[in-house]
Amino acid sequence: MSHKSIAAATAAALLLLLAACGEQEGAADADASDAIAVKAGDSSCEVATTTAKAGKLTFEVTNEGSKVTEFYLYGEGDRIMGEVENISPGLTRRLIVDVRRAGTYQTACKPGMRGEGIRGDFEVTGQAGAQQDRGGHLAAATRSYKAYVDAEVEKLVPRTKEFAEAVKAGDVERAKSLFPVARTHWERIEPVAESFADLDPKIDGREDVLGEGMAFTGFHRLEKDLWVSGPRPDSARIAEQLVADVEELASRTRGIELTPVALANGAKELLDEVATGKITGEEDRYSHTDLWDFQANVDGSKAAIDALRPAILQRDARLPATLDTRFAELNRLLDKHRDGDGFRRYTDLSRQEVRELASAVDALGEPVSKVAEVVAS
Repeated sequence: MSHKSIAAATAAALLLLLAACGEQEGAADADASDAIAVKAGDSSCEVATTTAKAGKLTFEVTNEGSKVTEFYLYGEGDRIMGEVENISPGLTRRLIVDVRRAGTYQTACKPGMRGEGIRGDFEVTGQAGAQQDRGGHLAAATRSYKAYVDAEVEKLVPRTKEFAEAVKAGDVERAKSLFPVARTHWERIEPVAESFADLDPKIDGREDVLGEGMAFTGFHRLEKDLWVSGPRPDSARIAEQLVADVEELASRTRGIELTPVALANGAKELLDEVATGKITGEEDRYSHTDLWDFQANVDGSKAAIDALRPAILQRDARLPATLDTRFAELNRLLDKHRDGDGFRRYTDLSRQEVRELASAVDALGEPVSKVAEVVAS
């Protein structure tokens, strides 16, 4: 079965999946009076106010355009403070961000989910008071998840080097076998890695979503070289650049500051990544190793939720059991598609198998989308 056939067969299911996520998040906390309304159009991004006090910020983003859009809040150096993706026309989704420091930030709508976006300055004033943290569960969560990120980065660097060395040596079969292994460690921490907006497209950018004038480099350029064209004259240089970019990422993550809300948002973002890239087969379109990435995204989402578990339990005693059940159901489905130490090719899945996975992602996304508001309370 071809990639196009599977994608076409699942289009309706995926639209329902994304709509369900959007409607749920848009409806949540409807009584909140401090939400900042954002009207996103195909050529506009109207933010109701461009100033706010430090602390929990809630943006309510409505897509009034004709293209699927995204909304971002950027900090200094284009660091992504928070994002909400896949806002279909007519839908509203919420983004909750914990901004602790005063300063000039930027909002951005990205119609078509590409490019630099339609940006505007956003001023944060004052200093946020300490969030109530009975038992120290929130502080413990950020420490735990930071340790998880550090451990994955420590694996990402050498695995990427091994992959790059195989590319440089012209050992195509070895490079192919190492490609999904290296990417596993990237995909587990993707929200943290993507927060460095200058590095993310260089390391993980897909050819069709790069901003204007950006070179096609990183994992997916080498994926195309290995599975489509064969090694090119500059493949070795691209491999060396990938290693340098991953090492730069490792350097930056050492000093990263995480918040409980960022962990919760990251858990949901990882499932959004599954819904828009892995479950459609678009992410690894040349190698069809999407299920490796799918599993890694689920692993990373669960790691964030596990770190937050004591805090979630303290605030909503029933939510952890629901999360555990949904994660277990999705992992059981993924286990059905294992092949040795890895997974079947995405194009080997039947239409029914793709629909089952999409449904399980949808079921898990609903309770995960509640976590940010729970830990921010």
